[in-house]
Formats: sequence, structure tokens, C-alpha cells
Amino acid sequence: MAFSYRFLDDVAVADLAFEATGDSLQDVFVAATGALIDAMADPATVGTAWEQKVEREDQDPAALLFDWLSDLVYYKDAAGVVFSKVDLHLVQSGDRWRLTAMVHGEPVDPAKQALRADVKGVTKHLYEVTQHAGRWTAQVVVDV
Repeated sequence: MAFSYRFLDDVAVADLAFEATGDSLQDVFVAATGALIDAMADPATVGTAWEQKVEREDQDPAALLFDWLSDLVYYKDAAGVVFSKVDLHLVQSGDRWRLTAMVHGEPVDPAKQALRADVKGVTKHLYEVTQHAGRWTAQVVVDV
């Protein structure tokens, strides 16, 4: 499993952008998830008292990633939590992709956690998921 992400400083002035890459589509999902979590808070400062299972399915992997990342932003706002880790599995069955994840985190506590950007949502601006020469890439811009 080889994946990475990097924040893109020159893509969106008022927002936050990142590029996630991986040898497989699952690797890109893991990298993009890591980037989003890292953008919100330092995961090393966040505990695991809160858990949420998430299952999603879609024919289009780009739409699935968009919805998945949007789920994380929703849980941050609705449950008032930030995240420390995610156990994520992505499986293709026929022409559909199925994501199953267990999200771990805890309620926001500025005294304990190194909080970063307050991500408001995932945008479609410059959003893309591509495969080139056997390597997957996702470019994501989030509203902060």
C-alpha cells in the first residue's frame, strides 16, 4: 500500500486544496481521508472515544469519494467531533464501488487538541479523480 497527500498552496486562495495519490483507488481514498482529517486537527492530539460506521456505494468512484469526504465534514459539524483515524475498505463489485469505514475521534476540545482549519464543505471546484499509468490521483478543494 503506497499512498501520499500534499497540500496545494497555489490552487485556491480562500480555500484549502490537496492532492492525494496512490497505487490503487483504495490508497487514494485513504490518502484523501488522511489529508482531510489532518486539515481539521492534528490526529495525534485526538482520542478515539467517538466512533461511527459509514457505508456508501456508488458506480462512480469520484462521486463516492466526494460523498465520503462530505460525510466526514457532516460528522464534524453534527456530532462536534474531530478525527484521529479511519479504518477504510473499498471493494469493487461488478460496476459498483462499496466503501465501508469505521471513523474514530472525539468531541472537539481546544484545550487538548491541536485544531486547524474549520472545514465547511468539499467543493466541486477543480475536483477530479483520475488514473494515469496505473497510478490514481484525486485533487480536492475544501471550503474553510
